[in-house]
Order: sequence, then structure tokens, then C-alpha cells
Amino acid sequence: MATKIRLQRGGRKNYAFYSIVIADVRAPRDGKFIEKIGTYNPNTNPATVDLKFDRALYWVEVGAQPTDTARNILKGEGVYLMKHLRGGVKKGAFDEATAQNKFDTWKQDKQKGLDAVRDKEAKAKKDAIDREIEAEKKINSDIAKKVAEKKAAEVAAKAEAEVAQDVEESVSTENEATPTEA
Repeated sequence: MATKIRLQRGGRKNYAFYSIVIADVRAPRDGKFIEKIGTYNPNTNPATVDLKFDRALYWVEVGAQPTDTARNILKGEGVYLMKHLRGGVKKGAFDEATAQNKFDTWKQDKQKGLDAVRDKEAKAKKDAIDREIEAEKKINSDIAKKVAEKKAAEVAAKAEAEVAQDVEESVSTENEATPTEA
């Protein structure tokens, strides 16, 4: 029976989520499958892959043909590297411990790269939020200055009105006082 490693679509409209499955070539895309070996979520940055590594390696070694996208996912997770290293062990080029050490080194380097992408994304998001906060603070300080200027103008106008009223009262009291003395 010819088998394929392929993606089975799930999720809602405009938010695809895939299961990585082993299926007969003749089975429909989202139909019957032999085994589910993982999931793939392309909506995150970087894309999230949860894979049963041992089962994926088994199916690749027994000859299941992956689709292009499934092959890229398996290469990204190191399934094909491990297959290559196991081939070297079978040929006697090196032992199992050396193969596992090479694979672990590769996996750590890959994880560092993924962590760098996540850190860069988080830093960019934090910087954008900081810029928005600074812009908001500037706008708020400008508004506060305008409000303070308006209040100062109102207080000055009120003070001028009181001074003008006091002057009028003093002038009117002087005018009233002058005719009575005369």
C-alpha cells in the first residue's frame, strides 16, 4: 500500500491548522488516515510544529513519501538529518553516540535561531508599544499645556475684570464724594 505523509486541514475559515498524518495515497485530503504523527500551526511566528519524532522517523525510513510541505516540516524538525545519521551508523562511519551528539548540536543551534526570532518579535512589539505610549504622553502634555493656558487666560481676564470693576467703583465713589463736598 502506497502511503504519504501529508497535511490534513482543520481550523476555521482564514485560520488554518493542520494535522500531520500518514494516509493512503487514494484517501481524500481530510478523510481516512492511518496514523496522526503531529500538528502544524502556520499562524504563529515562527510556525508551531508538534511532532511525534520517532513515529515520523519510522515512517520516513519505511518509505512513506511526504508532500512538499510535509517534507519541509520534517526537515525543519530534523527527521531527515536523523535518517541520514542513522544511515552513517549502519554503514559504520561513526557510532550511535556520535550521531546523537551531532543531532543534539544541530537541534540546539536551531532552537537558538528560533529563540532569536521570538525575542526579535517580542522586542519589536515592545518597542511599538513604547512608541505609542510616548506619542500618547506627548499628546497629553500638549493638551495639558493648552488647558493650563486657557485657565491662565481665564484667570487673567477675571483679574482684569475685577481690577476694572474696582477702578470703576473707586472712580464712581470719587465722583460721588466730590459733589457732596462741593
